[in-house]
Amino acid sequence: MVHQLSVEDFLAKSQTLPVIDVRSPGEYDHAHIPGAVSIPLFDNEERAQVGTKYKQAGKDAAVLLGLDLVGPKLTGFVKQSKKLNAQDKEVLVHCWRGGMRSGSFAWLLDTAGLTASTLVGGYKAYRNAVLAAFSQPRKLVILGGKTGSGKTEILKELAQQGEQVIDLEKLAHHKGSSYGAIGQPRQPTTEQFENSLFAQWRQLDPNRRIWLEDESRSIGSCFVPMALWQQMRVTPVAFVDVPKAARINRLVSEYAGIDHTLLVEATERIRKRLGGKITKDALDALTKRDYATVADLTLDYYDKAYLHGLSQRDPATVHPLISQDDKPAETAKRLISWADSL
Repeated sequence: MVHQLSVEDFLAKSQTLPVIDVRSPGEYDHAHIPGAVSIPLFDNEERAQVGTKYKQAGKDAAVLLGLDLVGPKLTGFVKQSKKLNAQDKEVLVHCWRGGMRSGSFAWLLDTAGLTASTLVGGYKAYRNAVLAAFSQPRKLVILGGKTGSGKTEILKELAQQGEQVIDLEKLAHHKGSSYGAIGQPRQPTTEQFENSLFAQWRQLDPNRRIWLEDESRSIGSCFVPMALWQQMRVTPVAFVDVPKAARINRLVSEYAGIDHTLLVEATERIRKRLGGKITKDALDALTKRDYATVADLTLDYYDKAYLHGLSQRDPATVHPLISQDDKPAETAKRLISWADSL
């Protein structure tokens, strides 16, 4: 007997049981439940064939075609699934809508001696839960600061000191600026970014504060969920004000050893925003490997852009924290003291 689970129960069990995603590879690659293993019932081409057959000849003909395509794979499905949990022989299975694909797959595993539970409503129901979660009010605190202020390091220190932290840039594989993709893995789709964010979000204590970095809604090609973005825009901001010289030193240490061509390309991407002369000066400095000058020139643009965004907030929510040195651990301690006083 195949068990059917709600999204909440399915995710609770996924903490200890393997999740099998039987959607096509294309669906899985676009976005999936973090940690799920892809064992597709149909490959991309087969899925298209079944869909075409359904439109042209109806459900019964599509089912028969599906059986013909899947038949030779049944033994492989069972063997792959058993390897995921050889001891307990229990797995979780889902497809797109929680219908025939996951139901058939789970029935097969059940027949072969495994215990398989499916997700009611499938991945679509999971996605609805993901988006709904960010509408739930949370006690957020935003860490602000100009480019090069070491906000990522400060977030790490906050976590080390017991605070709840979500690093949006880490999840998006992007640091936010034109240079933000350099040295990072390929960005996920926005949907996968949301799924990964949700996986962290649901693990946090809703009664405790959560620190997030002040971001534009877009982080590279990923977008922060609108409901969360709206919460972030009205919550208190700790604006860490670090001297420009210290920020230049940090940026030089982060980018000096990176592929020179990538730095040139990133500078060219913001030519219109920098202006022709500044772009030329920055590119000339890059040619000379004078990274401090490049940082100095580009920071003028990024500082203005950041301060403009900060000015769009209610001034009463912005709290400056002057820091003469780039010392993330000490800054984190000061931030915690400040947040405790709110």
